[in-house]
Amino acid sequence: MTDLAARLADVDARIAAAAREAGRDPADITRIVVTKFHPASLVRELHGLGVRDVGENRQQELTAKADDCADLDGVRWHFIGQLQSKKAAAVRRAATVVHSVDRPKVADALHAAGEELPVLDVLMQVNLTDDPGRGGVAPEGIESLAEHILGLDSLRLRGVMAVAPLGEPPAEAFERLAGYADRVYRMSPQATWLSAGMTGDFAEAIAVGATHLRIGTAITGARPDRA
Repeated sequence: MTDLAARLADVDARIAAAAREAGRDPADITRIVVTKFHPASLVRELHGLGVRDVGENRQQELTAKADDCADLDGVRWHFIGQLQSKKAAAVRRAATVVHSVDRPKVADALHAAGEELPVLDVLMQVNLTDDPGRGGVAPEGIESLAEHILGLDSLRLRGVMAVAPLGEPPAEAFERLAGYADRVYRMSPQATWLSAGMTGDFAEAIAVGATHLRIGTAITGARPDRA
């Protein structure tokens, strides 16, 4: 077993254990491997190990790796980074899911780029801090943004995403996020996804119902120096 395979197996075992502890079926949880700064060759290795959900934070990397790995069957590309509206068209062409829609302008840009493309699954990123400079819609704006997205027929609102803030126990932050997810679900019963949990806090996310985990270094190993 390679080091990569061993790390993947270890994380999957930990996910399964956390799911069972929470009384959940591990099969209901999607593990996304974040390959930020790693080469496309790592995606190919992961694909050989059965990985089909891959996450990227930057449009340039997403586009380059999706192009390089276009021959791989069944890869679902998740864009999880902050998205600028000017890069929305490029993200739309490469991504299967966008996790970081946090304002109408971004939703509109993704929609405008969707002509003749399949409907795009999107999640609303929610800001779990009091800092308006952080990515994500403020909690008081959730319903307004959800209503806007639901009016765009090339987008499919699937749920919410957030990053646990520093300086707060992740379990507390994720409890709030689960409440926000319920508000979106009441508006759209197909919005059942909750994207939360990374290498250091995925067990806490699973405990509150996370359906999608974004895990990087615990599987990929240390990131190469940024190009």
